[in-house]
Amino acid sequence: MLDLIYQIFPHMEKFGNEFVASIFQTFWMVILSGVISFFIGTFFGVVLTVTKKDGIMQNKIVYTLIDKAINVIRSIPFIILIIMVIPLSRIIVGTGIGVSGAIIPLIFGTVPFFARQIETAIAEVDKGLIEAAQSMGSSPIELIFRVYLKESIPSIARVTMVTAVNLVGLTAMAGAVGAGGLGDFAIRYGHQRAMTDMTYACVLVILLMVSIIQMIGNIIIRKTTH
Repeated sequence: MLDLIYQIFPHMEKFGNEFVASIFQTFWMVILSGVISFFIGTFFGVVLTVTKKDGIMQNKIVYTLIDKAINVIRSIPFIILIIMVIPLSRIIVGTGIGVSGAIIPLIFGTVPFFARQIETAIAEVDKGLIEAAQSMGSSPIELIFRVYLKESIPSIARVTMVTAVNLVGLTAMAGAVGAGGLGDFAIRYGHQRAMTDMTYACVLVILLMVSIIQMIGNIIIRKTTH
């Protein structure tokens, strides 16, 4: 098996250990930043939904502030955003480079996108269910958890899958500024040293990661759709 791999990817024999380490770095960045972004993004997505006009907790000031902040952050190219938040990364995690230094930029790049996705997912909830729950005396918090979030599970699973795929791409982009992972590996060896087989190896692993994420997401969607 290894002989076949070395035939297809000749440089893998020499740089295989570093390649495997890059895979784990990418996996760690996706998991850690993804979990944090999920909770923060869900929070802001819910706040946007309930504070908008005719929402159950309508608040124009709160909605406008969050809405504008999300639009501004989303408009910044991720490669520039990474550089902008390096000082913040140094304050929070003690470094602005490497895997640890990439977590904060990845969160900043993911949360606005995911918050919008959550807002859209929750908007699909049948208004009749909301009105029925309100007529039974449900509080805003009960409406959020028992109606908005519970009824949106299939949609939330779908947008989470989309966001996770997008996050894998962001981790690869973060490699351009030395964040580690497969993006960094592909740049240092595939591009700078012209080892095209290493570039293809990175692409194959990323495609595999994306396929696994989509497969898990589709299973969850099927299980939760009613």
